[in-house]
Amino acid sequence: MVSTGRLNGFESLEERDLLRALDFLRAREVLPQPFRLDFEHTAGRSAHIPDFLALLPGGSWLFDVRPAALVKDEDAVKFAAASEAATAVGWRYSVVTGWRPHVVGVLDALSARRRPRKDPLGLQAELLAVVGGGPVTFGELSEATPWPALARPEAIHLLWHRRLGLDLGSPLGDRSLVWLAGWHSGRQLPGQGLWS
Repeated sequence: MVSTGRLNGFESLEERDLLRALDFLRAREVLPQPFRLDFEHTAGRSAHIPDFLALLPGGSWLFDVRPAALVKDEDAVKFAAASEAATAVGWRYSVVTGWRPHVVGVLDALSARRRPRKDPLGLQAELLAVVGGGPVTFGELSEATPWPALARPEAIHLLWHRRLGLDLGSPLGDRSLVWLAGWHSGRQLPGQGLWS
């Protein structure tokens, strides 16, 4: 992961998708299978090992990853126990049961440009200047430079590193609105980005 500077293993494609999202959210640390939770319930005793603990800028978040179709009744009991344990120590907790298909695709596309890169043509500064006055479409953004084909990967790099913002509620395309990170209602908010 770029955000942590470390490699993280995963046991499923669904876990890989969560790790990519956590990298985009700038996780400071991600711990796989952070602990074993032993607990009692009405039917007896059980144990559960959550999938990940992520240290995010906004706090700690415990995750389990299981496709919705594979969640069984005994899983629901384990997830409830993990939720209680997380709440007791002030963490958030989520069970990731799936993603909107376009979110996985957008994060995959953005992550392709997550590594540090050189910008010998100065396109990043040009792109940031284009959105300085407010949102523009992704297509307009790249076309506003002398080298549109070269500007697209630079814009994607800026989106991954959150110097530019976008709405992940819809697929990324030429009509998607892109704005300067921290832009809100026509004004720049100091120190804020898309997920701040």
